[in-house]
Formats: sequence, structure tokens, C-alpha cells
Amino acid sequence: MAKNKLNLPFTGISSFCRVPICENWSQLDTDVAILGVPFDLGTQVKPGARFGPRGIREASTIYSLQGAGYYDHEFDKNFLEGVRIVDCGDVDMIHMDAQQCLQNTYEDVLELLSKNVLPVIIGGDHSVPIPVTRAMKELGPFHVIQFDAHLDFVDERLGVREGQGNPIRRISEMKHVSGISQIGIRGPGSSSRHDFDDALAYGSTIIGPRQFRQIGAKGVIDMLPKGTRFYVTIDCDVLDPSLAPGTGSPSPGGLDYYEITDVLRGIADRGEVIGFDFCEVAPIYDQTGVTCQVAARIILDFLGAIFDNRKP
Repeated sequence: MAKNKLNLPFTGISSFCRVPICENWSQLDTDVAILGVPFDLGTQVKPGARFGPRGIREASTIYSLQGAGYYDHEFDKNFLEGVRIVDCGDVDMIHMDAQQCLQNTYEDVLELLSKNVLPVIIGGDHSVPIPVTRAMKELGPFHVIQFDAHLDFVDERLGVREGQGNPIRRISEMKHVSGISQIGIRGPGSSSRHDFDDALAYGSTIIGPRQFRQIGAKGVIDMLPKGTRFYVTIDCDVLDPSLAPGTGSPSPGGLDYYEITDVLRGIADRGEVIGFDFCEVAPIYDQTGVTCQVAARIILDFLGAIFDNRKP
């Protein structure tokens, strides 16, 4: 074996951005823990998001950090230099047992948080943030920011309370959540007018793409609380399907790459981000792979912004 390895993206094991893999969490010593949740039993229409974590990891290898961070000439900055990132693998899934899958997610996130890391969750359908935010109780109060085409504020439907249409309703019931902002909401979805009324009565700030484009990214950022803790949940369908077709519930008129990343950078500047997720990537519906590529890049950009704002 050669002493010096080029380590091209198509070689080796596809961890997120080719960062080290840690299977023994008792030895975990890192700043950021990547955790996949390959779960799509909460999906109402098209399944396939269980393959999102694997797809995003494979797409991310093109960025292969190798511990060196990365330079972005648009900001003339080196991002993530000295930041330790580890891929902690996936939550174990039990087929035909959705509640056990969600419980496993809750327990794994709880264990990672005990290591004082920033959890980055790769889903999975949008049920995933329910157990994740429950596990973050001790980090509250914090404000939840949702990027999504759909409100996800359904209370219950034929006994289902923790599917992909319920996460923000369930999060609104958590006492350690201080408020919610919902960005990119548009078009028909599972939520009714009554659900929108309930979300507004709770105190949610709801921003659709038309309003977003009227006030711009800065205007959206100014509507968010300042000096607080944030948890951010990103549903892939907040992006326009021309940019990210690989999702089970695409919706025309979504945000573009710069719109979402400009707001994410503003969030990182406005308060402390204590964790985030990227859900609903279903690679089977995108043979070009662009959806996974965009998701990986957004995750990487957000991490760069978070730790850039943590510098002294």
C-alpha cells in the first residue's frame, strides 16, 4: 500500500464529508456528531427517505474535509478549521415498529448530547425531529425554526400523532420550546385552515415564499428572535423541486440555495444553534443526484456559519 493516499471521493467508506467514523460512542470526543436516522414509516405519500442519510453521505464525499476545513472565496474565509466532526453512523431501525424506531432515535440523541456535542441529524422523514427535540429538553428553552413547504401542524389523524404531518404540532407542545418560526410554507398540504389557525394562536411566525421575496433574507432574519438558542429543522421540500426533485412531497415555488443559506447564516449570527436536521431526501426520485448534493452542501455551509460565529 502506498504511504501517501490521494483519497479521492469515490474511494473508501462514505462517511459525511469523509470525516472519521466513531462506532464506540464511549470514546466519542468531538465538536460535531453526524447521526443518520433512516426512517420513513411516517411517510404519507412516497416512501424512500430511509435512504436519505446514505445518499447525502455519498454526495458529501466530494467535499472531503479531511480535518482541514474549507475556503469559501465569496466570504474570503476558511470555515471549520480546527472543528472536530465525527460521523456516528445510523440509529438502528426496527421494521414495522415505528414507535421503537422513534424511541431508538430519542435514546441515541440523548446519549450524544451527554457528550456535549452539536448533533447534526440526517433523516429520514419529517417525523424525525419529534424524538430529537424531545431529547433536547435539558438544553431548553430554545426556539425552533422550520424550513418546509408544509405546515406539519396536524394534531391527529386516525390515531396517527407522530407522522411526517405532525412534527411541529408535537414540538409546540414541548414546554422547553419557547417559540416556532415556519419559513417557506406554501401550497396544498396535509394541514387544514384550522391547523393554520392553531399555529398562529400558538404564536408561530409563518413566512411563505412570496413574503420571503418581498422582504428578502434580511427581512426574514429580522423577524426571528435574537440572542436565544435555536434548533433548526429543514425539510428538503422547502427547496424548489427544480433544485431538489428527490423528495416525496415536492412543491413548486420553493426557495433557492442562496435564499435558504443566507437565512441559515443569519440564524447562526443571531443566536446559539444547538442542533439541526435535514430530512425528507429520497434519492430514488432523483437519478441525477443533485438533491443529495444540495443537501450536503447546505449542511456543510450551515456548520461553517455556526462555528464561524463561535470564534472568540
